[in-house]
Amino acid sequence: MKTFFAIASLCLFAGFAQAGGETPSNPDAKVYFVNLSDGDTVQSPVTVVFGLSGMGVAPAGTEKENTGHHHLLIDRPPIGEGEDGADELAFGLPADDNHLHFGGGQTEVTLDLPAGQHTLQLVLGDAGHAPHATPIVSEVITINVE
Repeated sequence: MKTFFAIASLCLFAGFAQAGGETPSNPDAKVYFVNLSDGDTVQSPVTVVFGLSGMGVAPAGTEKENTGHHHLLIDRPPIGEGEDGADELAFGLPADDNHLHFGGGQTEVTLDLPAGQHTLQLVLGDAGHAPHATPIVSEVITINVE
């Protein structure tokens, strides 16, 4: 019996490490950058336009099937990696200079980024700011700001 509980605990932990929160998502959903591509060179301020297909955008706190709101990760490891990777997937993204929340349902932002190289990644969050059970994340892109 102890072996059963040990195996069950390991499976549960492994699931949290690879999955998001409790809100289901459309398996065909995609989030992407509309106006930026990996390797682009841009001027500051930088306008970033968020794209989403297969789901809809709704403000944070809205409990509606197949919706979420955008989060922009700047200059940090890809979602699910780094020291808080499993926690942010299961319990929600922090709000700081590297994790911008668009809980009002916004689909673009203009940022003042310093000159240099920056990484960007989009993450769709559920009503409570956690990634969906199957996280909807973009590829990480790198842009160069002149």
